[in-house]
Amino acid sequence: MTSYFSLWTAGDPRPALYSTRSGKDRLVPREEPSDTPAVLHDTFDGQLAAAGRLLLSQDDGLILLGGAGPLRQAGGPPGFVADMETGPVKDALSAMVSPLRRLSPLGEVTLVRQKLALLDDLDKTQVRCDLVVLDAGEGRETALLSAAALRGYDRALDRLSNSLGARDDIGRIDARGAVATLFPGKAGRDLKPDIAMTPRTTAFRAATDIIHAHLDLARMHEAGTIADIDSEFLHQYRVALRKVRSVISLFKGVYTPEETADLKARFGALMAETGHLRDLDVYLIARESYLALVPAPLRPGLELLFEDIASERAEAQADLARYLGSDAYAREMRRLQKRIAKGGKKLAKGPEADRPARDLAQRLIWKRYRKVCAIARTIDAATPDEQVHELRIHCKKLRYLMEFFAPVFPAAEVKPLLKALKGLQDVLGTFNDCAVQKEALEGRLTSGSGNSSARKLEIAKSIGALLTVLDQRQRVARSEVEARFAAFDAPATRAGFTKLFKTAGAKP
Repeated sequence: MTSYFSLWTAGDPRPALYSTRSGKDRLVPREEPSDTPAVLHDTFDGQLAAAGRLLLSQDDGLILLGGAGPLRQAGGPPGFVADMETGPVKDALSAMVSPLRRLSPLGEVTLVRQKLALLDDLDKTQVRCDLVVLDAGEGRETALLSAAALRGYDRALDRLSNSLGARDDIGRIDARGAVATLFPGKAGRDLKPDIAMTPRTTAFRAATDIIHAHLDLARMHEAGTIADIDSEFLHQYRVALRKVRSVISLFKGVYTPEETADLKARFGALMAETGHLRDLDVYLIARESYLALVPAPLRPGLELLFEDIASERAEAQADLARYLGSDAYAREMRRLQKRIAKGGKKLAKGPEADRPARDLAQRLIWKRYRKVCAIARTIDAATPDEQVHELRIHCKKLRYLMEFFAPVFPAAEVKPLLKALKGLQDVLGTFNDCAVQKEALEGRLTSGSGNSSARKLEIAKSIGALLTVLDQRQRVARSEVEARFAAFDAPATRAGFTKLFKTAGAKP
């Protein structure tokens, strides 16, 4: 038995609700409906709807629908959760929305609210209901019914839930379906494209479909990057293009060498335009953690450094926005999309183009797995850092290959292998991040960031303290590599890779 339930519906369910009977119980309105204007908000990737919630702003505050019942608090239209006024809505959002994602308006609705009650044959209230209908116009309606049992009436609540569930005139959906109903095309974008692939799909078709899907995904993030809605737009744009380049590089022999070299160069040129801004974003995202790493007396110097970085970022953002909005960029993207379109008819096939995707996957993944193990097994305390970096790169390529070809292998068998690989990648990523951050900070020291000698000195002292801490972190990560690889190299993981990817005649 439950003490409450909620039900998302397509359309306005009031006619059906008013006629609902559950034995001798009946559902009746407790008040006249009221309607007010509101605006629906979510992140670009639909994090709230994915969590089963909808956020609305009104003149008098915010309403969060879903869960055990509506939550309300004062405040203006939302943006980043951290910037919102304190209240129950903010507290709930903090657990569901990435701090890097901005909540943006999806569209205007009319919010109709009405209270209902489930009464018994003596007109005694057993269940209180809160109905919210959202109307975006042109017949695009959805609703949420939240029902809570009064003490001792859990059975009545269960009867009501079963009665509503049995009705075929109430269309059950979820929060994502509600958004799609209200604003078709504005439901959260899936950042992991669903690419159809079977074991017999040709390697050429698989590679081209993956490129096509990720190129489209990159393009979906252009407008948000130009508008600077949040830093995740640029990050996801880069992730999508990086995966495109990885397919071109890793699917050996699927395209001719000339085709491969040309595509790599052209997508590499696109990526190069975005690197500087992303580096600055990474600094600003890590601002609070950086400040916490150094002693309090040295924090003012870091604050000055972040002021410089923020100013530099504003210029870099404007430069990138101009580039992404330029005619030259638009022409290049159209050319690339035209080459990839229609199953890649304009792409030159290599000798492995017609090999079945599963066969190519087994060969490439097994070879890369053996390379990872060969490098990792030689790492000890005396191993040069360059070899650790090499291991990180091969691990990343192995993960990409496994993710690209995941549809042609049993998900239940691939998932634990990816999880084991991620454990190794995490420590290698920390090691690399520290190395990259140290190099960049050392570059700022030598460039003399700041506008005056006193300012430069204060920034330099803070950078020096931060470099010391980052070096310590890098050393700790470096010391953990052997243990993490030992965990990855466990018998169960070795057996899993062997079963899925080692073919007859392949080297052990």
